[in-house]
Amino acid sequence: MASFQKREKNGKPSYTAKIRIKGHKPVFNTFDRLTDARDWAAKTETEIKEGLYKNIIEAQRHTFTELVERFKRDVVPRKPKVGKEYARQLEWWRTHLGDLTLNNVSSARISELRDQLANGTVKWGTNLKEKKTDKRSHATVNRYLAALSSAFGIAVKEWQWIDENPMRRVSKLKEPRGRVRCLTEEERERLLAACKDSVNPHLYMAVVLALSTGARQQEIWGLRWSEVNFETGFITFTETKNDEFRSVPLEGHARELLLGHSKIRRIDSDLVFPSKKNPVVRHDFRDPWNKALVVAEVEDFRWHDLRHSCASYLAINGVPMLTIAKILGHKTLAMVHRYTHLNTEHLTEAISDMNRKIFPKKDIWPNQK
Repeated sequence: MASFQKREKNGKPSYTAKIRIKGHKPVFNTFDRLTDARDWAAKTETEIKEGLYKNIIEAQRHTFTELVERFKRDVVPRKPKVGKEYARQLEWWRTHLGDLTLNNVSSARISELRDQLANGTVKWGTNLKEKKTDKRSHATVNRYLAALSSAFGIAVKEWQWIDENPMRRVSKLKEPRGRVRCLTEEERERLLAACKDSVNPHLYMAVVLALSTGARQQEIWGLRWSEVNFETGFITFTETKNDEFRSVPLEGHARELLLGHSKIRRIDSDLVFPSKKNPVVRHDFRDPWNKALVVAEVEDFRWHDLRHSCASYLAINGVPMLTIAKILGHKTLAMVHRYTHLNTEHLTEAISDMNRKIFPKKDIWPNQK
């Protein structure tokens, strides 16, 4: 039901139409003429009843800058893993959208900026003058889009500043298939030798753990003694990418190294690899790792590729893809299909074994009699 209120300011009248319908948030709008207020009220009531109305009044009250500021203040502290990165990426969006009210931040404008970010040509100022910037990979651009989508999603669900996330109509850029760089046997031997000879006393153990468990960099560098259970022979990673605990067997050389290290561990820190300066901060292996790569003459290789190497060793040894996915912490098989070609020999061997068992040599085919 609509109600109308007349107000005067400096002798000039205005008319506010307010609509209250059970089950819906009250909406209102102000006009210079009563006729316009009534027309808007009639149209809006019909749209609300038919489920077609989108409240733009709230969106008109808030700018994109307000969205970013509130997100940084209220949401970033709740997202310790991605919050800071989201805040940095949202600052880039604010440079180009900051003065716009939320109802004017369109999917088309976001798509335009997405392409400019990828191509390294961003238009600035009222004259839309092009300025060259660094090109971003499609994967990087998609992370910028994810940050923006997260902020708009909160504005829809929690703050009710807008009715729809404009990112629903913005497509992600197609990313190239992830690379799979694995160590050859010779490279592995050289790299492990270089790590063992490193001035950093823990680099070798960290690399062995990575190759043995397939754990991510943050999981190895941030490993805690409370996550290691020598009795059960498992490491339970608690700070994972998908926020789910994952248990991985601790076997062989990795177990020996970690067990020996536990006997001389620092008692003032739960971290397996604490920083020398601050025991509550994890150690940063970047410098010794990069030096070891140079010494070992291993090129185009990143720490994350140790994870790929572990997966490839598992595949080559005939471990089922589902098991590899579980070890690596993947929820689907899509991420481990890249290793499928590595265990085709074992598939062939499995089929051969089956045929030998169900079709013994003594069996003669009818057309061979």
